[in-house]
Amino acid sequence: MKDILIRALSGLFYVLLLVLSLFSLQTLIILFFVFGLICLFEFNKLIQLKSFIPYGIFIFLFLVFGYCQLDKTIPKGLDEATQILMVITIFVQLFLIKDLFSAKTIPLFESKRFILTTFYISSAFVFLILIANYHKSYNPGILLGSFILIWVNDSFAFLIGKNFGKQKLFEKISPKKTVEGFLGGLLFSCIASYFIATFTHTLTFTHWLILSIIISVFGTLGDLIESKFKRQANVKDSGNIMPGHGGLLDRLDSIIFATPFIYLFLRITYYVS
Repeated sequence: MKDILIRALSGLFYVLLLVLSLFSLQTLIILFFVFGLICLFEFNKLIQLKSFIPYGIFIFLFLVFGYCQLDKTIPKGLDEATQILMVITIFVQLFLIKDLFSAKTIPLFESKRFILTTFYISSAFVFLILIANYHKSYNPGILLGSFILIWVNDSFAFLIGKNFGKQKLFEKISPKKTVEGFLGGLLFSCIASYFIATFTHTLTFTHWLILSIIISVFGTLGDLIESKFKRQANVKDSGNIMPGHGGLLDRLDSIIFATPFIYLFLRITYYVS
């Protein structure tokens, strides 16, 4: 009972901290800067990378893209730089998906570790800011809606998987995940997209419905990939900063992996509509 209470309070504090930060772009940038450093530290431990270079790259990317979001004018070349960052990040993540299904262990040669810290962790937090301030218009409802879809997907995947799950989704990596749980999480995320579209007045229901599918699929893949990194490191959690939950990376792994795909979809809908 005590463990459940600690887990609930820890989770509530995390959610409140995130929601309250949404009232100001400056506060959100600071929060994700801190979150990014913590996740980077936890990930470096998982892949056994003892270097300060990833932190320098993260700070550089965050200062450049974060500062530009606070500026009223878009610096020349920023949009092109954002597109390049998005394309490279998606390519790196597609290779991680390949490694998830085809390799017993994810190869972690020296150069790949730096690639992963840059385009798997650091760039994800850049895209979180870009999503909230999409097209130079601060609209935290899109980011909040994305987090809600992640939470709905994770919660119902767990509940349905625990009570009705029989067929394992990826037993070697995450024995508790089931196909029924995944489909249940996806279904309720799709249902939640209607309410998000209705109450946030950000995107159309069709857009949110597509986003719910993107977030459920890539969020689940992100969870599995982080689980594979933890198995390789022979640890249960990425850290212990959140009592009852483990590390911050354990809580953000799904959204971290989904962010470039969310941002890509937003760009497509903006230029198509």
